Amino acid sequence: MSQHARILLVDDEPAFCALCSRWLTAAGHEVATASDLTEARQVLARFDADLMLLDLALPPAFDPMETLSAVPEFISRPVIILTGHGDRSLALEAIRQGAWDLLSKPIDPDMLAVVVRRALSKHRLEQEVARLRHDQQRQDSLDRRLVGVSPGMQALRTLVQRIAPTDVRVLVTGPSGTGKEVISRALHDLSLRRQGPFISVHCGAIPADLLESELFGHAKGAFTGADRDRQGLLKLADGGTLFLDEIGEMPLPMQVKLLRVLQEGSFYPVGGRELQQIDVRVISATNASLPEKVAAGSFREDLYYRIKGVTLETRALNERPEDIPALLKAFLLEIGMEATALSASAMSWFMSRQWPGNVRELKATLESVVAVCVGLQVTLDDIALLHPSAQGDAGIDPSDTSLESQVRALEMRLIRQALSEAGGNRSQAATTLHLSRQGLLNKMERYGLN
Repeated sequence: MSQHARILLVDDEPAFCALCSRWLTAAGHEVATASDLTEARQVLARFDADLMLLDLALPPAFDPMETLSAVPEFISRPVIILTGHGDRSLALEAIRQGAWDLLSKPIDPDMLAVVVRRALSKHRLEQEVARLRHDQQRQDSLDRRLVGVSPGMQALRTLVQRIAPTDVRVLVTGPSGTGKEVISRALHDLSLRRQGPFISVHCGAIPADLLESELFGHAKGAFTGADRDRQGLLKLADGGTLFLDEIGEMPLPMQVKLLRVLQEGSFYPVGGRELQQIDVRVISATNASLPEKVAAGSFREDLYYRIKGVTLETRALNERPEDIPALLKAFLLEIGMEATALSASAMSWFMSRQWPGNVRELKATLESVVAVCVGLQVTLDDIALLHPSAQGDAGIDPSDTSLESQVRALEMRLIRQALSEAGGNRSQAATTLHLSRQGLLNKMERYGLN
């Protein structure tokens, strides 16, 4: 790793600055100098220093404590204090303020070289560790959002990770409920625009006569009721990401105006004369086939090619059933339950069903079942309370009103309730039910409550 760096030397003694600069330049560093803190701030505005050498006795006050109080604003890079004082309290205060090291004058050039090299090496190592940690956090965040083990989901995560830091426009396609907005938010949160806004617009949910005003904003007096200037969603998204959900439902007249914005990066508010400049990344989503809409004349071909950029396709859940267990476990953790809180029979029921509403329906169904569950584990009997057809899978015929069936159902409910009240402690639950612990375990096994 190269140790050559950009170094800012802050000292009010011209002769020392000249000498020290020669030492550092000879070692391959680029050096800038400043005579006080004000000049140091000005230099840093144009000179991105990797390291700072800071003398404690600087004009106008020549007060070491005043200089030390300024150290925290410079510690995005190593700050090495230069001092003619041997005061131990000053050294301790320098470390408390965030200085990396302290050198006493007169400076030995060999010691200076060692301290600078060590500070640069340690700082670069810390930067690399921080970068790796950030990359891991990004990957963990992506894995939590885009859950699944299917080849399609793995490929989708890879694509999202690669294109997120870019400004390429993205079109997310796929059936409703497959996570198109989740993908769009992940693209924003992993991008260089993540500090900017994420503005979502459902192009089919806003009436056509209001959509232009919502997107572009309007000037006071532009129409009846426009009693003040109002910023549109395009301007609110400036510096961030604009998510156009269900863009296939956008009326043709609005498509023309949106195309112009994408081409020029500017627009006029409704009724306004002041040109608005914006810098946004556009991510679009649709559950329709835009090529078919283009062929039918209901979507502009030029707009389609403007927004498609990179196309990400989400799949229906019944095309990737192997993702269902991972999704259920992730949703259970979100709810606050253990990832293993589904019994085997309950998991089989979720796996055996078709999910026309895809991930959205799967999550809503799980949340409703968890809401009626009184134990620490969701069982098929819990599911049957909301989905009676599941009772057949549990060995309970919903039409069976026999005493045996009713006793079975009552026992299951009482066992779940006792376990819930005992916090999952089976011995305590058995005592509550006046059963032996083994007797309770036998009943739990018989009813699939393990």
